[in-house]
Amino acid sequence: MGQYRFCVQKGVFKTAKVFKIISKTLSTVVVAAVVLLAVLLVGVRLVGFTPYTVLSGSMEPHYHVGSIIYVSDVDPFEIKVNDPITYHMSSGTVVTHRVVEVLNEGTPELAFKTKGDANKDADGTPVPASAVIGKPQFSIPYLGYVSDYVQKPQGLITVVGAGVVLFIISSVIDALFKNEKDKPSDPDSKEQTEAVDNTAE
Repeated sequence: MGQYRFCVQKGVFKTAKVFKIISKTLSTVVVAAVVLLAVLLVGVRLVGFTPYTVLSGSMEPHYHVGSIIYVSDVDPFEIKVNDPITYHMSSGTVVTHRVVEVLNEGTPELAFKTKGDANKDADGTPVPASAVIGKPQFSIPYLGYVSDYVQKPQGLITVVGAGVVLFIISSVIDALFKNEKDKPSDPDSKEQTEAVDNTAE
């Protein structure tokens, strides 16, 4: 009977250890994902990139809807035809389209005629150099959906809730693991072990 109890305790100990490893792994993954997201959405600003989410398909297939583009400053006088640029419209909307013609080149009235890659016609209003925000350097597909979700109350609650649940599970498993580890060996099983050892001699 003592040996049976010892085996059960040992089984519980092993199970707790497995769950501990799983919870630690999940916690590490969640923390790593949060840190990576923070770097991609906030940290990049420290090295001169500003992220923008692509909301329309006017630049498909170069920039997909739901992507995040990373824009860096650019000297308007260095912008050339075929360069994609990000700029403010008169309405305040931020747009990224491709330059199809440079107007008044080399003058204070420098401006750009733009067009979305997926659009049939060029934009009607030229973009003045003063409205240019910068030039996209690279993009990450689908990250915009993630960014949009975590900035909403529901997404924030989900992320925080997942972290809290993982912390609770990890704490409970740690407690069980410690309790099982600290329990003394069963006397009966110890006597049986000693008897077997004596017999072996």
